[in-house]
Amino acid sequence: MSDVNINISLKVNRQMGNEQNVFENYNLEDVPQEASFLEMLDILNDKLISEQKDPVAFDSDCREGICGSCSHGKEFGITVCQLHMRKFNNNDVITIEPWRATAFPVIKDLTVDRSALDRIMQAGGYVSVKTGTTIDANSILISKKIADEAFDAAACIGCGACVAACKNSSPMLFVGAKIKHLSNLPQGHPERKTRVKNMIMQMSVEGFGGCTNTLECEAVCPKEISTSVISCLNREFILSKF
Repeated sequence: MSDVNINISLKVNRQMGNEQNVFENYNLEDVPQEASFLEMLDILNDKLISEQKDPVAFDSDCREGICGSCSHGKEFGITVCQLHMRKFNNNDVITIEPWRATAFPVIKDLTVDRSALDRIMQAGGYVSVKTGTTIDANSILISKKIADEAFDAAACIGCGACVAACKNSSPMLFVGAKIKHLSNLPQGHPERKTRVKNMIMQMSVEGFGGCTNTLECEAVCPKEISTSVISCLNREFILSKF
């Protein structure tokens, strides 16, 4: 692998709120290949600030692939902060846009408001079973198969990539992951019927669309959540009717 710095061209979508958006072109020279994609944006912003121009607003927090702020990366199973410039070629043109979903209004440039996902989680409520201390909670025995399935679903970081990739802006992969995580474990059983109904109702209130099984959500999920969680969500919703 070459360690030679590269030159790249960026087409960045700039906008403030719901105002008409425009694409602005930027050229960066001598970008280190070991830099992450977000570090490359830092380099761009340093350049813009030095030129007394408005820096590009973008979401980032942990930069370790665990918080979901920066969304999914170019490759399968990674977030943007885990994507490095060595994956790009010299003189590549990179287009960067914010999420495209009605439920995710643009705040500025690449930063969007994804609090709709938080409200779906809040609608699901809490687990009311009294498990006592950590040791007491761990004394409730479950099979390894159930534990593995619950853990795989719990890996969802709520980044919203599934929503942005779906032609209907559906959060079914996100909601399904949360439902499967809690419905698989005995501690999540007391509220399982009301939880799934409330979360699906809130999903509609927020303006999200429904699932049509195009599987784009699974393809872009940085934590490789399987669409089987959507089947679990549908099953739980049907069972809640009885």
